[in-house]
This record gives sequence, structure tokens and C-alpha cells, in this order.
Amino acid sequence: MSRITIIGAGSWGTSLGVSLSAKKHDVRLWGIHEEELREMETRRENRRYLPSVPLPEGLCIARSREEALDKAEIVVFAVPSQQFRGALTEALPYLREPMTIVNAAKGIEQNTLLRQSEIARQTLPWESESRYVVLSGPSHAEEVGRALPTTIVTAAVDRGLAEEVQEIFMSERLRVYTSTDVIGVELGGALKNIIALGAGISDGLGFGDNTKAAMMTRGLAEMSRLGVALGAREDTFYGLAGIGDLIVTCTSMHSRNRRCGILIGEGMEPAEATEKIGMIVEGVYTTEAAYALAQKHNVSMPITEHICAVLRGEMNARDAVESLMSRGKKNERAEEIVYRA
Repeated sequence: MSRITIIGAGSWGTSLGVSLSAKKHDVRLWGIHEEELREMETRRENRRYLPSVPLPEGLCIARSREEALDKAEIVVFAVPSQQFRGALTEALPYLREPMTIVNAAKGIEQNTLLRQSEIARQTLPWESESRYVVLSGPSHAEEVGRALPTTIVTAAVDRGLAEEVQEIFMSERLRVYTSTDVIGVELGGALKNIIALGAGISDGLGFGDNTKAAMMTRGLAEMSRLGVALGAREDTFYGLAGIGDLIVTCTSMHSRNRRCGILIGEGMEPAEATEKIGMIVEGVYTTEAAYALAQKHNVSMPITEHICAVLRGEMNARDAVESLMSRGKKNERAEEIVYRA
């Protein structure tokens, strides 16, 4: 059994802790909010982020970052993507080679436009690619915590490392596949949140299944175009980290991005909608970053562009849909071409 530390005691970090503890791994969970940690330890439940899911007795709620990381073999970062750099930097005094770093965040850093693995490469004092793994795929924390059948994917440059993490995380109810396309898996997990915002906006406007199907299909085309421009494999976007995560995030009420989009479609201001969700809505940050990357690499992403305009307050949701629908005639596959500057 492995000694595993999870940094981030939100819904996803907690559900991963529950799943890994059920396999009898030595798991330590730590987050920045001391009061919530004390309550979790006493009540054996994360009432704020993962209510009604009992915490196994074997899941240790650590009192400090140092205690959590002591003698860890695998460190899982389950923090919002915009907080990953800070969380990694603060953990540095307790990290050592050859720890395996597993990142479960899904996003692009807004100011730098960097993926999570690129942040790790900048921050870690050793060659991070050799021990860095991405964890992604269609996986709502609420369902993983309740041990509902779920499939995810681990991606690493080193296939052997991806398989090591696959073995550790895989259980009777959590099936894990592997990939070596780190770029594609990271971008799939990040970009689908933008389309989920769009799907929610469509729902909030009262549009139907046809509209949502169009949003998801053309959204997937945008995801793969940008991914290929940045060095990903196109087929990754037709797997768990791409279309799989896209489907679950665009259709489920567990999805914060979809719920936020619904509120915007119903007429709420984006900032107010985000605040009402009460947790980080990754797509709000990723939309800006993805649009900037699309402009930088001269990639056509009209859905992302219009959602960005809505979030900035430059266009209302209904006008954005009408603008998308009135674009010039296209061949479905012609737009798949990536145009580089």
C-alpha cells in the first residue's frame, strides 16, 4: 500500500481520499481551512463540500501541511487550477524527488496561459516531467465519493508511471485508463468547462436539446483545434478526458459550470452567478485564458469567443446565440483545420 497525501479538502480531494482509503492506502488529507478540517475529523464528514459521504476511519485528516506531507510517496493536488502554483510553491519545502505528483485540477492559469504541468515544470526543483501525472475524465466528486461506477484517465510522459498510478487508484468502482498525451488530457479537462458554461446558458435561455447537442459537438471541434495547435493528439479529445468529460459536465446538475451558465442564461450577471454557486467555477477563468491562446495561435474558437464576450459584459447571452447562428456558411470538416500565424 502507498502513503498518499491529498492537498485540497474540497469535494474532489475528499472523494479521492474516500476512494483511496477504501483500498487501504495510507491517506492523509489536508486543506487550508483549519476549522473545516477539525469538523471533518470530529464528524467524519465533509459537510460543506461532500455531505452525506462518511469518511473512512483510515482516512487521516492532517493538522498541518508538514504532517500531511511527511514521508509521502504520492502527492495529489486537488486545488482549483488558479491556486495550483501557490499550493505547489508552499509545499516545496516538504517535497523531494522521487515523489510522484498527481494533479487533479482542470484549468489554464489565467495570467500566464500555462497548463498545470508547465507550472510544475517551472516550480519544482527537479525534472518534474518524469514524476508528473494528470488525473482527469468524467468524474463528479459527489458520485466518486458514493462509489458509483466511474472511469477516469491518468496521463504521464512516462507510460510506466501512468500505469503505476492507474494501479493505485483503480478499484471495483473506479476504472482507470492510461495515456501519454499530457497536453491533450490537461486541455480536455480545462476546455470542456467553457462549453459547459455555454450549455448552461442555453438551458437558462430555455433552448432545447438540439441547441445543447450543437453546443457540445461544435464545442468539441473547438477543443480539439486548440489542442492540436498546442501539441496534443486529436484522438485524445474523443476519449474520456475530452468528449467523456464534456458530456458529463454539460448535462449534469452536479456541474458548477453548467449551473453557473443557467443562471447567466436566466439573466443574472456573471459575477453574481459565480458568487451564488459558492465554489470555484473553473470555466470562468479558463474562458479568458483559452480565448487568449486561440488568438495567439490563430485558432478559430467562435463559441469560446462569444462566451468570453458574455462573461465580460460585452454581449448578452441571447445576442451571443443569435450571433453564432448567423455566422457565414461552413463545411463541417473544413473548420477543423488549424490555422497558425
